[in-house]
Amino acid sequence: MQATVNWLKNDVINFEAISETGNQIIMDSAQQLGAKPMELILMGLGGCASYDVVSILQKSRQPISDVKCQLSATRADTVPAVFTDIHLHFVVTGKDVKEAQVKKAVELSAEKYCSASRMLENGGVNITHDYEIIHI
Repeated sequence: MQATVNWLKNDVINFEAISETGNQIIMDSAQQLGAKPMELILMGLGGCASYDVVSILQKSRQPISDVKCQLSATRADTVPAVFTDIHLHFVVTGKDVKEAQVKKAVELSAEKYCSASRMLENGGVNITHDYEIIHI
């Protein structure tokens, strides 16, 4: 996997990141043009975990219509201001969704499949998860 980050050289310090597949994102410390780099790490974790949860629920034939992952994080007070704690709250919506399947999907993502979660935990971040089910 490769990426390139280019300084945009304007009045604020911001960058354009381009993935090897050609996707682009703007990063900005002042949040005028894009997300802060640490916000992208948090969003990446949410995307990685959400992918796992949706994939597992689909494979177990759960009738889901929506999955949201709401993340909250705490950072250290000193430099480097690394994440110390991150909580992922999944909101799973669907008709007759089985709680046991949602619980299993969240646990499998957390403990086995989400590489972003495993990497952050190995770096000392305390990551917790929970979920709620909205039956429609």
